[in-house]
Amino acid sequence: MIRVLVAEDQSAVRAGLVLILRSAPDIEVVGEAGDGEQAVALARELRPDLVLMDVQMPRLDGVSATRQVVGEGLADVLVLTTFDLDEYVFGALRAGAAGFLLKNTDAKDLIASVRTVARGEGIVAPAVTRRLIAEFAAKPARRATADPAVLDSLTRREREVLSCVGEGLSNADIAARLDMAEATVKTHVSRLLGKLELRSRVQAAVLAQELGL
Repeated sequence: MIRVLVAEDQSAVRAGLVLILRSAPDIEVVGEAGDGEQAVALARELRPDLVLMDVQMPRLDGVSATRQVVGEGLADVLVLTTFDLDEYVFGALRAGAAGFLLKNTDAKDLIASVRTVARGEGIVAPAVTRRLIAEFAAKPARRATADPAVLDSLTRREREVLSCVGEGLSNADIAARLDMAEATVKTHVSRLLGKLELRSRVQAAVLAQELGL
């Protein structure tokens, strides 16, 4: 069972999200938050698997709340936004969000995305994510921070996996390309995140883009 905390300040929108998620047999909504501070407090109390986080909320915005939730290792965060590729989204990814969804995402894709993040994939809607990564990596200030020496700690296989992550491939896609078990891919991703001190798979994808892998 995937335990989800829904953080959204608009009560009607929040109710709709909860209704959709509860329609899935493998998803349990364990709590609801109407602002960022409450989201962080409930994440500490309930320890959900995933927080569905609105990016714009009162008291504490979604980016700051994401930074706290991810920084404390409380849960993965899937960010919701009405804006397509804006600074709020970039800020959320820098804070360690596992991915993002637009609020107009349909019910089927919302449920599928929650399941994807819960599996540790971290990258949802590959076409959108590739576009996001490209824009993120194209920023000169970001590109200048990528030092190839950071890859020295990785094995050859981990570099290959990182390159695939940079293309927005899922674990299953990487397994097929590199001819290895999907569980082995997941292990490699976890290890390279730890070695590179990255908070999420999306950050790894951005780094791969910055380094031109």
